[in-house]
Amino acid sequence: MSETTRTFIATESDAGMRLDKFLALRMPEFSRTEIQDFRIAKISGDRPQVTGDRLKLSNKIKPGEEYSVEIQIRSTNRPLPVANHDKISLDILHEDDDIIVVNKPRGIAMHPGAGRDSGTLVQMVLGHTNLSHIGGDTRPLKSNDFSGAGGMRPGVVHRLDKDTSGIVVLAKSDAAFRALSKTFAAHDIVRKYIAFVWGVPNWGAADITGNIGRAKRNRQKMTMVKVGGKEAKTHLDVINAWPRAGVSALRCTLFTGRTHQIRVHLSAHGFPVLCDPVYGRGGVRLGTVRNPELLEFLKTHNGQMLHAEVLEFAHPLTGAALKFHAKLPDDMTELKEILQNL
Repeated sequence: MSETTRTFIATESDAGMRLDKFLALRMPEFSRTEIQDFRIAKISGDRPQVTGDRLKLSNKIKPGEEYSVEIQIRSTNRPLPVANHDKISLDILHEDDDIIVVNKPRGIAMHPGAGRDSGTLVQMVLGHTNLSHIGGDTRPLKSNDFSGAGGMRPGVVHRLDKDTSGIVVLAKSDAAFRALSKTFAAHDIVRKYIAFVWGVPNWGAADITGNIGRAKRNRQKMTMVKVGGKEAKTHLDVINAWPRAGVSALRCTLFTGRTHQIRVHLSAHGFPVLCDPVYGRGGVRLGTVRNPELLEFLKTHNGQMLHAEVLEFAHPLTGAALKFHAKLPDDMTELKEILQNL
């Protein structure tokens, strides 16, 4: 771990600004979350103070106050040990010094959490290489090491649901993490998914727009809301349809990246994703299935038929245009073959 110290003096135009915002504006290469971990001291003004000793990042600053910031930079240049069962095969689409792009299998969670302390994508990647410490500690995680929300998402700049397969990029360097975070926040990327859904549209392409927020009765679910929530937009293209089964395949392009966005948008408009245990309405639909092979697949399969097929973005350090494509996983290929043989 290396350290460096910077000093900043507040001007008249800074008066009344929160300390964390003041520092973030002067150190744009660091997020406010990172700045919280630095040792910050007020070295001139009413009275010298240090964070943790009356000095809070929420404090409003005054002109003429001078602050020193001890920046602690963690080294992330070596692979980190994890449990042997996390050192399993990865489908790596691209890797360099700054990023790693992988094809995540269905059934693999992105990162550790409550009741989930091993076998996650983050730990699988850490069994292969290093990840940026931003978003979480890169030390090996223990089963009792989940007292808070932080410390579990090193290198993670975007996520896929546990039972959604497909392309994910993780940051290996801190510089890449910061740049990718800005890229995803600005939606300056291309993300396309393949979804097998109930229903056969009478259109070839459509846009779904509508804010998404937490469901009031079940905080684990998301829903479309008329008031509040976050703006969400999904473009749909029909790429195949099987009217006899009442099933279609859609290509879904995300213009925003809200939690469960595709699943919520499709379900709300009458085209829920097959095998989705939360939004799929499978109990009602299964009664319409007459083909025994298709019925058996739908009854026994776990995990929504949703796959992150395409990811395009500019390399966070070089600016080079990158495009990745991941073929359908085996289960979705099996489903497609069943439908084509009806």
